[in-house]
Amino acid sequence: MRKRNYTQVQGLLPEIKVMLSEGKTQREVAEHFGFKDKYVVKQLLVRERRKERKLEAGIVPRPKGRPKKTAEPKDIAAEQAYEIQRLQMENKLLRDFLHCTGRK
Repeated sequence: MRKRNYTQVQGLLPEIKVMLSEGKTQREVAEHFGFKDKYVVKQLLVRERRKERKLEAGIVPRPKGRPKKTAEPKDIAAEQAYEIQRLQMENKLLRDFLHCTGRK
């Protein structure tokens, strides 16, 4: 059983595009980089064209998977100012309610 060789083909995309523009075939490009067969190059180009079509249509590519958890708060001062404003509004609302009910 042969060990699987994995190559980050996305990083080789600029070189592959140059070789194809020079007139080499997908099979020649795959043999040059040592890929299993030409379908690695073919699928890479299909994925890249799909991304380009989506960008032209205005669809923004989003990262896959769950977003990373951020440990640090984004902006402490803004959060504190918002919390203070919210509490002040809540206090004013409660005072008005007590005034309307005649308790103070």
